[in-house]
Amino acid sequence: MRIGVIGAGPAGLTAAYLLSGAGLDVQIWESDPTNVGGISRTVTYKGYRFDIGGHRFFSKSKEVEDLWSEILPNDMLQRNRLSRIYYRGKFYSYPLDVAEVVDNLGKRQSLLTVASYFKAKLTTNGKPANLEDWVTHKFGGRLYQMFFKSYTEKVWGMPCRDISADWAAQRIKGLSLSQVARTALRPARSTPNPDDRERSDVIKTLITSFRYPRHGPGMLWEAAAEKIRNRGGTIHMGTRVNSLGYTGQGKWRVSLRTKEGKEQQQDVDQLISSAPLGWLVDHLQPSLPAVALEAAGALRYRDFLTVALILKTPSTFPDNWLYIHDSLLQVGRIQNFGNWSPEMLADPSKACYGMEYFCDRSDHLWNRSDADLIQMATRELLSLGLAQDGDVIDGAVVRQPRAYPVYDDAYTERRRCIRAALSEHCPGLHVVGRNGMHQYNNQDHSMMTAMLTARNILAGQQLYDVWRVNQDAEYIESGVVGAGNTTPADPAPAGLGV
Repeated sequence: MRIGVIGAGPAGLTAAYLLSGAGLDVQIWESDPTNVGGISRTVTYKGYRFDIGGHRFFSKSKEVEDLWSEILPNDMLQRNRLSRIYYRGKFYSYPLDVAEVVDNLGKRQSLLTVASYFKAKLTTNGKPANLEDWVTHKFGGRLYQMFFKSYTEKVWGMPCRDISADWAAQRIKGLSLSQVARTALRPARSTPNPDDRERSDVIKTLITSFRYPRHGPGMLWEAAAEKIRNRGGTIHMGTRVNSLGYTGQGKWRVSLRTKEGKEQQQDVDQLISSAPLGWLVDHLQPSLPAVALEAAGALRYRDFLTVALILKTPSTFPDNWLYIHDSLLQVGRIQNFGNWSPEMLADPSKACYGMEYFCDRSDHLWNRSDADLIQMATRELLSLGLAQDGDVIDGAVVRQPRAYPVYDDAYTERRRCIRAALSEHCPGLHVVGRNGMHQYNNQDHSMMTAMLTARNILAGQQLYDVWRVNQDAEYIESGVVGAGNTTPADPAPAGLGV
């Protein structure tokens, strides 16, 4: 059996790794001419390595953790997590430190913040209609304004009232003000290998340690790609998929353009796509019904760029990353790559920071020259007091289109419509991963959707509905949680499962 995989990101490579390990002929098509890993790749510039965003390796799923260990058994570091929030000229530890918050805000503002929390609990009724309502009910209006509004609107480029409450419910799942306070007063025990019971109780937002490849996340996915090749799979780098045609004979015909500019076709028995869901629908032949095409065309994505700044001085702050809650600055987050792994630095006496900006490709920011972006990022780093004039000696820019599927107020219905059309008209086509399912998630979720898809293909039937994998990479069916004890799903999609 020949399997085609579109995209060599975490989802595509996970599926290919498992299927090639079972002896199947796997063909992967990746548009990037050089790097595997998708948004989890590691970019190298003059010996400095940096992520496209930060990627913690922690999962509630032991199966995912075990797969990481299998692919990269000897190069995973155990790292302590340190991140803070910058707000009004001060840094706040996250998870929150109660004494620090009171000291930074002052007793009066702290009391008003607590009062705002209880007011929200007493006065909010009904289901939250959007992200602003959800966070305000959960934490109170003052904490929403301080620690959620500015950063979230930078990420998505629209008011929080226009963002689906689903996003908050998934990304902040299980977290409450009381839980943050308990964590601050009694920090969670840091355990490299917690047992399954402990793992299932962990709130991922509050973890105090995680694993991380010595040379960044791309190191793991490069190792996965090498193992796939050793198993007989083929990864076609720099190859773009132009169209996907169902032959009506149980096969898919994939039209390709190689990096040399040659037009080719390949027939496969099963097709796995981690490409953006809107792109997939637009490239299917025969076309899906008009209502599905309209829904796919309305799906939105947020783009992202990193300005990596190299400093002649060592790191000036201890964090893995910082969240910048300041509406006067365009930077949303700052990665400190040497604090993820010292081996990310070409010179340990220097520092390398990733200044992260969220935008759309139509924005002026996206289309500015690299030199202008480096100058802007340098000015913002100086304004934060994290560097001195003359410290920045070099820089590089990486642009990542379609980094985040947008959770606007209509995405749920659009995605439901597309799922129904794919289920009816596209046998043997499987969608996996963040963009493939238009579902904001972490790489462990992407991997679990691919793992279950591989099981379905090997079984020759749909044992699992991958749409039931939740944000924590747990499979949910009839109240059962955990991919290790899953039960078969109905053949047709039956809800988001998140």
